[in-house]
Amino acid sequence: MNIYLFVYDLMQFCGHSWIFTNMIIRFMTFGKDSLADTFYSIGLVMRLCQLLSVLEILHILIGIDKSRFLPRFLQITERIIVLFVVINSQEEVQGKYVVCVLFFLWNLLDVVRYTYNMLARMGIYYLPLTWLNFSLCIPLYPLSVLAKGFAIGVSLPYFESFGTYSIKLPFPFTFSIYFPYVLKMYLLVLFTGMCFVIQNLFHERMAHLGTGNIKNKRS
Repeated sequence: MNIYLFVYDLMQFCGHSWIFTNMIIRFMTFGKDSLADTFYSIGLVMRLCQLLSVLEILHILIGIDKSRFLPRFLQITERIIVLFVVINSQEEVQGKYVVCVLFFLWNLLDVVRYTYNMLARMGIYYLPLTWLNFSLCIPLYPLSVLAKGFAIGVSLPYFESFGTYSIKLPFPFTFSIYFPYVLKMYLLVLFTGMCFVIQNLFHERMAHLGTGNIKNKRS
């Protein structure tokens, strides 16, 4: 199982590293013009990486990953919903700058996280990398949640205009789902979940960067 998890982390590291490097090179080459077509240039690889991340929920459920289930579940489902339901379904949103911001934050966090995980599978712990892995997420995760909320807000007029995912059943049924209302309610869930996840991130940081743990890893 340790070999399988290492291979999984390696695949995710390669995918997110490719996306992150591609974004930087495109920005250095084309400047601001590269921001508008971020989704079109790297969206496919991003979607594959996020779909693959669903396996992490399974890893926790079957016990091969000792991470806490609910915080990881919230983080993964947030990305899946925003990427596939909000961004992927509305072409007008795909060219917004907020998509580039989201992709940058996600990949910066994941390149560090999967690098740390791969080395940890081999019993290798570098204190600077450990500190970065458990510290960088604390400021960047709330920023990513704000970007997700902004992306949802930007998408609402398009969902209202096109009626995407809204359902109205014919007579004699009187049941209907107006999807913009669903997204507005999800915003409450998103920011409520953020508080819980941040609390867990601080707990993980203390568990891995406490004075005793730092001394043990140095020795």
